[in-house]
Amino acid sequence: MNDVFSLKNKVALVTGASYGIGYAIAAALHRAGASIVFNDLSRELVDRGLASYGAEGIGARGYVCDVTDEAQVGRMIGQIEAEAGGVDILVNNAGLIRRVPMHEMEVAEFRQVIDVDLTAPFIVARAVIPGMIAQGHGKIINICSMMSELGRETVSAYAAAKGGLKMLTRNIAAEYGGYNIQCNGIGPGYIATPQTAPLRETQPDGSQHPFDRFITGRTPAARWGTTDDLQGPAVFLASEASNFVNGHVLYVDGGILAYIGKQPK
Repeated sequence: MNDVFSLKNKVALVTGASYGIGYAIAAALHRAGASIVFNDLSRELVDRGLASYGAEGIGARGYVCDVTDEAQVGRMIGQIEAEAGGVDILVNNAGLIRRVPMHEMEVAEFRQVIDVDLTAPFIVARAVIPGMIAQGHGKIINICSMMSELGRETVSAYAAAKGGLKMLTRNIAAEYGGYNIQCNGIGPGYIATPQTAPLRETQPDGSQHPFDRFITGRTPAARWGTTDDLQGPAVFLASEASNFVNGHVLYVDGGILAYIGKQPK
């Protein structure tokens, strides 16, 4: 059974994986046997990621690359193939959210979110698919969202992009499944990260933050997720254990999407 989940001799590219969810997923893929390559926007972020991986004994390779730039992505994939080998696993993790009421959002802001969250996964997937076809196999994991299914105030661009990413996931599965390439998504719920820490802080009067109360009350698991909760699903979708799973979005949300919410008392 362990062999089915092994990623030994596989090269995994995780975009935007200097920290956070991408970093946690990359670390899990490494523990399953994969060689890790990742990118970020700046040398500073890449070096930060390399230091973190090194502290855990992970010999990752990092590249400075803007995944919305087709030429930069092409150069990065060429470097990866020359230095680490063909990409067996792609995790499209790099993302952006802007919380602005739709009627106040600038068109340029909307387009930026779409570019990062939807166009970039298309660009990177398009760059690695020819190599996956030549190798006779490949795994593509798109980091979707509960906003692939639900709307919410102030996230019109993000929800539009993640809904599009869900359909891109299905279309890649439909178009390239015959080449033994599986494309699936992971839809994280609300994950406890340094970025969301202010939303979980105890209030000066000792009460629970209103948003924290909203999330824990809306989640059957009654807690926020952790980056560790995403690691098993990522290994599963990257491994041979998921060879007949294609075009699926695995929601790791503690049950939010299955739950109508508590009845008022």
